[in-house]
Amino acid sequence: MLVFVPIDEGCMTCFCPCVTFGRIAEIVDQGSIPCGTSGAVYGLLEYLTCCHWVYSCSYRSKLRAQYSLPESPCHDCLVHFCCESCALCQEYRELKHRDFDMTIGWHENMARRARAANLPPVPQGGMWR
Repeated sequence: MLVFVPIDEGCMTCFCPCVTFGRIAEIVDQGSIPCGTSGAVYGLLEYLTCCHWVYSCSYRSKLRAQYSLPESPCHDCLVHFCCESCALCQEYRELKHRDFDMTIGWHENMARRARAANLPPVPQGGMWR
């Protein structure tokens, strides 16, 4: 199966997966842990133990639970172990598809949604007789 990964998150994940992971973790944790903290923990685990995939697989499971996504074609940890970059890109795209701007974090996304909910309706065309 051929998977298309847009250049922006694909390159970022390839060269600096800790940034991609940090952004995913901040949204999945609903802002309780900042992007930088999660990314730093991921980076340290990658550098010191090479078991960073265990940490990131737990966030894949949380993401699936939040949005009732199926665990297929195989277990979350196996996906992260076999292809960490692909798994992170898939999670990043899933959150973007759910209308999160991954670059601004949880709190700003929630502020944008609140502002959008308070906007008056936009008139559709003029009155016709």
